[in-house]
Amino acid sequence: MSFLEIDRRPGAVADACAVILLAAVTVIAALTFSDYGLGWDDFTHSQYGDLLYNYFSSGLTQRKVFSFVNLYYYGGGFDLLAATLAKAMPFVDVFDIRRLLGALVGVGGFFIVWRTGRRLAGPWGGFAAMALLMICPLFYGHIFMNVKDAPFAVAVAGVLYATVRAFDEFPNPSPRTVTLFGLSLGLAIGTRVMGLMCGVYILAAIGFLAITEARHLGLKVALKRSLGFTGLLALGLPLAYFVLGILWPWGVAEPLNPLVALKYYSNFWEVPWREMFEGRPILVPDMPRSYVPTLFSVQMPELFLGLALAGAAGAVVSALFGKDTPAKRARLVLVVTAAFFPVLLTVTARPVVYNGIRHFVFVTPALALLGGIAAAWLWEKAQRLPRLARGAVAAAFLVGLAMPAAAFRNLHPYEYTYYNHMAGGIQGADSKFMLDYWGLAFKQATEELDEYVEQHRRSLPQGRKLRVAVCGPYFAAAAELGPRYETTYDSSNADFYLRLGEFYCADVKAPTLVKIEREGVTYATVFDVRGRPFPSVFAAGQ
Repeated sequence: MSFLEIDRRPGAVADACAVILLAAVTVIAALTFSDYGLGWDDFTHSQYGDLLYNYFSSGLTQRKVFSFVNLYYYGGGFDLLAATLAKAMPFVDVFDIRRLLGALVGVGGFFIVWRTGRRLAGPWGGFAAMALLMICPLFYGHIFMNVKDAPFAVAVAGVLYATVRAFDEFPNPSPRTVTLFGLSLGLAIGTRVMGLMCGVYILAAIGFLAITEARHLGLKVALKRSLGFTGLLALGLPLAYFVLGILWPWGVAEPLNPLVALKYYSNFWEVPWREMFEGRPILVPDMPRSYVPTLFSVQMPELFLGLALAGAAGAVVSALFGKDTPAKRARLVLVVTAAFFPVLLTVTARPVVYNGIRHFVFVTPALALLGGIAAAWLWEKAQRLPRLARGAVAAAFLVGLAMPAAAFRNLHPYEYTYYNHMAGGIQGADSKFMLDYWGLAFKQATEELDEYVEQHRRSLPQGRKLRVAVCGPYFAAAAELGPRYETTYDSSNADFYLRLGEFYCADVKAPTLVKIEREGVTYATVFDVRGRPFPSVFAAGQ
């Protein structure tokens, strides 16, 4: 086929659109990764990566990593890779490396969802699933700076891909599929111990498969086939354990350590604090059962939410009453379970939840896959319509994608703070929910403060560092400000006051030097408080 000829293979147009979209987002990520500021966890995770590097480079003798804060209860594969790259490229700032690495991991997640969606619902289903994940603020907004939840989400997406592929090859998954399964499962559990939950998804799908086949083949034959299939997948477990050990050395130091980590995280270990939910500051252990479902309903774009729910309903109907083979239908059970089981478990068990729904990034690939299934079904039905009507359906989908994409452009680099129209956007959500709980706006605020100081240096105190009182991520503020400043919580003798635009930070009556805003909502402010002492950087009662 010559370059100018049209590829008429089924799905060629959809695949071309997917490749173009993936390339475009990759370029955008490469151009913008450095715009994202530091958050609460960046420094401790960077230190964790250094300790992991020292552990392996010392021949497993430097074991301080096994007692560092509480991070040894997590895997540190991302941190280890970032630390290794930083050692190899000492001329590049380690946090730039971490941001770019996060972007690349996120792009990998888009690719995995595309390929999984293609298997589940054809070329247009794969394209739609990937496009939906790209407009998901919980996924896109976190890939640049959330080094636990975003890589974990990509690893879980990898488990879904490998398992879907295994069901496509049922009852005899290929060695390559088994290898992919072991690798992705090791990455998931080695990143967060909650990766063990993938076992629930897989067993639910295999159980459904066995029950469905038993109706036609008999219980004995069905069990034999399902157990044989499970046994072949289990051949990937040694690889999974090896990968887990690289990413999470503490997890294999003792056989029961993963269960110890699960027990640790089942109990809330910190001093409770308050977060804003539905207009009320609530102690995080007291958050209502509606916390996670409510935030999903107001933070997901309407197109994403509508198609995901429609896809879930359609997947359940197809699994129960469809004409596909039981193995094909089991794939749908896998994805529906992956999308909704964690949320239902949280509503039922009511663990401590906080920081919005960042701990649920890992369900977004499954939700996007369900949305892709619904979009592909609708597009298939639209083929029976006149050309003009088909164009209207396509236009509606594109508009649904464009609206949150435009909002992302306006919010950048705070895409993760997106709220949909049902919440009234960020303006409606500002007084009801947390926005920049990660504190990313400090980067832009400190840069603008630095510009102010450069312009007014002669009128500022001489012979000492400028003191900045901080309400927000303290170490992030110190790093962003640099050596000419001294960060402090002491508000009695500060020169400037840097605060997040969240309810727990005290407001002061003082000249405003810097205000970081998006769509009229304040994300961070710098005040000139020289000669204006105030009681505390924290609001009364916090």
